[in-house]
Amino acid sequence: MLEPKSEGVGKATMANPSAAFDSAMFDIYRRAKSEAGYTANIFLQMLTANGGLATAKTLINAAKPSDGYTALYERGRLDLTVEAVVTESQRWRALFTEQELDRAQQRLKAYGYTPRTP
Repeated sequence: MLEPKSEGVGKATMANPSAAFDSAMFDIYRRAKSEAGYTANIFLQMLTANGGLATAKTLINAAKPSDGYTALYERGRLDLTVEAVVTESQRWRALFTEQELDRAQQRLKAYGYTPRTP
């Protein structure tokens, strides 16, 4: 499967927070692969089919953590999870409900990870 190229956060993505968020989600896919040795194929398929925001909301609202979340936990890299990205950056908070942000933060805390506050 081809990996999408990073479009960075240029003028087009600054005007469209959802597009910028897509880019951030593809970035954590690439970082998990290069930094943690984890190829998140299902995550990539979800991103490609549904976009970053829908994928993040699906994962955050799931009753239990995804297999990818568990794999990153086992590698000591919860910083590369969707939950960490949305809770640690003020930039993305407006895209999520308070309930979703709380759920993401609680999941991280349950696994011993304290999100950096924005």
